[in-house]
Amino acid sequence: LDNPVYYIQYGHARISSMRRLADERGLNFTEGDVSLLTHSTEMDLIRTMLRLPEILEIVVRTLAPHHLAHYAMELASAFHRFYADCRVVSEDPELSKARLKLVEATRIVLSKTLGLMGMTSPERM
Repeated sequence: LDNPVYYIQYGHARISSMRRLADERGLNFTEGDVSLLTHSTEMDLIRTMLRLPEILEIVVRTLAPHHLAHYAMELASAFHRFYADCRVVSEDPELSKARLKLVEATRIVLSKTLGLMGMTSPERM
C-alpha cells in the first residue's frame, strides 16, 4: 500500500471485523489459552507488541517521534503476516479463542499507537 497510515488503520479495521465474526459465532476470546499459540508469526507478533514500552522510551528520551511511526508499520506488518499465515476463526474453537485473544491485544496496541500519533482507529474501512 502506498499510504502507511491506511495500512496501519486497515489492520485495526480487519481485527474489528474478526471480533464481529467471533461475536456472531459466540466465541468468547477472554477464555483463550495463549499457550496454544506456537506458530512463528504468532510469536513474532507477540514480540513486536512487547516492544512498545521500549519504543515509547526511545521517543521520549530522544524527542524523535518517527520511531513510533516506524514501530506502527512494523506492528501492522507483523499482524498482516500473522493473518496471512494463521486462520483466526477456524473449526478449532480453542485455537480460535487463543488467536482472538492475540488479535484483541494487537488491536489495543495498534489503537494506542495510532492515538499517540493523533490518528483514528477505524472499526471499518
